[in-house]
Amino acid sequence: MDEKHAVTSLAALAHPQRLRIFRLLVQRGPSGLAAFEIADAIEASPTAASFHLKELDRAGLIHATREGRFVRYAIHVDGMRKLLTYLTEDCCRGQPELCGSSVAKTRSLCKPKGGSR
Repeated sequence: MDEKHAVTSLAALAHPQRLRIFRLLVQRGPSGLAAFEIADAIEASPTAASFHLKELDRAGLIHATREGRFVRYAIHVDGMRKLLTYLTEDCCRGQPELCGSSVAKTRSLCKPKGGSR
């Protein structure tokens, strides 16, 4: 991930309803939720929820799948992983274990299977 993409991702999260949506979808995992369920959960109108979902999708943090009449949104795990890695990759001069257990744990969780980033 480059700096421009990181700024886009962080800007997408820098709104209370978008942050709520993102955290909700992180909790739901790969199964995600239909757009109307997300709107209900964050107590937003369908139009407002749609706007926020598109911003998160554009930032690469979530993705949409059409299921008949509905659109289901789920966390884009790779997008989240890349953002977390970008934010913590230089922690404590490349030694995240020195920065505390939460950063070290995040770094270990964000490494893709196979060992490469």
